[in-house]
Amino acid sequence: MGLILKLLAGILLGTFIGLYTPHWFGNLLITFKVLFGQLLFFTIPLLILFFITSGIAALPQNSGKLLGRTLGIAYLSTIIAGVIAFFAASIVVPMLATEAKEVAGLVGTTLTPYIELNIPPLFNVMTALALAFIFGLGIAATQAQQLKSLSDQGRDIIELLLVNVIIPLLPFYIAGVFAEMAAAGTVFTTLKTFGIILILAISLHWIYIVSMFVIAGMKAGVSPVRLIKNMLPAYFTALGTMSSAATIPVTLQCTKNNNVNEDVANFTVPLCATTHLAGSTITIVSCTVAVMVLHNSLAIPSFMAVLPFILMLGIVMLAAPGVPGGAVMSAVGLLGSMLGFGETAIALMIALYMAQDSFGTACNVTGDGAIALLVNEAAPSTEHEPS
Repeated sequence: MGLILKLLAGILLGTFIGLYTPHWFGNLLITFKVLFGQLLFFTIPLLILFFITSGIAALPQNSGKLLGRTLGIAYLSTIIAGVIAFFAASIVVPMLATEAKEVAGLVGTTLTPYIELNIPPLFNVMTALALAFIFGLGIAATQAQQLKSLSDQGRDIIELLLVNVIIPLLPFYIAGVFAEMAAAGTVFTTLKTFGIILILAISLHWIYIVSMFVIAGMKAGVSPVRLIKNMLPAYFTALGTMSSAATIPVTLQCTKNNNVNEDVANFTVPLCATTHLAGSTITIVSCTVAVMVLHNSLAIPSFMAVLPFILMLGIVMLAAPGVPGGAVMSAVGLLGSMLGFGETAIALMIALYMAQDSFGTACNVTGDGAIALLVNEAAPSTEHEPS
């Protein structure tokens, strides 16, 4: 929650600097933004490579049917959540942002960095994704322990960079973006759309949660209201922790209270904590549409044009870093390579996502309970009603 407050402070500080301070002061902040942006975009392909490789290589080897069933439901859930979010945002956001001005074309016209440094990534995002699958599946098949250790150590280094450098400095990066927009005169339109899209995302989270438990309740023959009620402790715990992994003990107990077989719960809940990010996907897709509305240079694509992005996003979400903002960091590369997002558009995405990260995480873990129920109904399980 402290990170969210710092992010909001960064938005306010950047707006104030862009509106009221001398240009030389704003240029200092923009210089930091440009340099930090180079580090961020250099890191993204490495993040995708190491996290997805490590995630695939670490999947349990002796639980074939249960593993396939759980991952299949988690992936399908994520894709459906993204599709629903796209249609909802495509209908709602344009009606609420008719006065949106072009942001991308105005960036840099009034505030310019004193220093520019080019740090090209070692490889692009799609290359990183292909390498991650080749090495991840190869390590899982051959049990190449040295390569597995290398991918795990690489993941740990990138996570250390995220936790100690990138995430703490994000508020200053966002402040630079909003300083640019304030100087260009587009900040208030952006903030108006921010509020609307956050309300939309949280509303879609609950529509998703209710839908998942209606389906699970129908298969289990139990009232969805009772199932959701039993999962509320996990939802509110995730709001505070902003971490699916940190909420696992509570999610496990809530899932068992819904009378999921203990072995099924012990397998599915920890696995889904790192592979099922439907709530995060809802937010990312909703925010994507909002940012496209704010940028006249980014046309809102048709459903068939955005579907490949949603399908790839579902794959990337399977191994997103388990840190605050980890999901959007994993999505950054896809936004640039598949939808043409520039640095300013990506910075807006990060700001929008981080502002609701706790709600997206809460949706993720609550949905994990529904997936456990669905897996339970397809596997040997007890037949009693939840407590």
